[in-house]
Amino acid sequence: MEFQNILLEVRDGIATVTVNRPKVLNALNDQTMEELRQVFLEIRRREDVQAVIFTGAGEKAFIAGADINELATQTPLDGKDRSRRGHHILEIIENLGKPVVAAINGYALGGGCEIAMACHIRLASENAKLGQPEVRLGIVAGYGGTQRLTRLVGLGRALEILLTGEQITAQRAYEIGLVNGVYPQAELLQESEKLLRKMTANGPVAIKLTMEAAIHGSQLTLAEGLNLEANLFAVSCTTEDMKEGTRAFVEKRAAKFQGK
Repeated sequence: MEFQNILLEVRDGIATVTVNRPKVLNALNDQTMEELRQVFLEIRRREDVQAVIFTGAGEKAFIAGADINELATQTPLDGKDRSRRGHHILEIIENLGKPVVAAINGYALGGGCEIAMACHIRLASENAKLGQPEVRLGIVAGYGGTQRLTRLVGLGRALEILLTGEQITAQRAYEIGLVNGVYPQAELLQESEKLLRKMTANGPVAIKLTMEAAIHGSQLTLAEGLNLEANLFAVSCTTEDMKEGTRAFVEKRAAKFQGK
């Protein structure tokens, strides 16, 4: 599938998705959001893709936010529709069933920060800046920022970021748990791939079920989450990967998982 604003490269089981609008700091317009929806649906279907690196083109920005020209002309109904479309696309990423690392290589503001939060792991370059500046435009974060940020860093820190609209450094984002690691920009993609290789060396079915347990379980009560975990553990015990993994452990050799 051909895209105008998105680059897709697949190498040895890892897809790299790049928002490719560097002249406008990879700002999100409607077309780019639709292309993101399509590319992640394609990745979900593809058996040759086990994991994803998500980044932005150039050295200045991951995604610097929404296209303000489109926001400025929207009506209330347009705004609700835009927000719900964004929610749907980010939910596709979050529920992909394959690990997605956001390689934040510069500004991740507004919708860019929200997309990064929908990814499962966030790694940032030393020059990265993150924030939700929507209040400075007189609007509310509309792609899940008020919800995911609170869940990731706690209510107090989330409100500080959301209500001031100020940018925070990559180091500060690491300190509050918004990103998992900070690296020199030249090493960011390499470190992202290294992390994903550690994950994809494990059983593919177990990875998918573990992600489902953790992501969905975090939205349930503890008792409901434990029940979900028990059910998914039972499912994992029916797989060929489980038989291979336990056999390989006993035989002191590397497991050869088939994703079955």
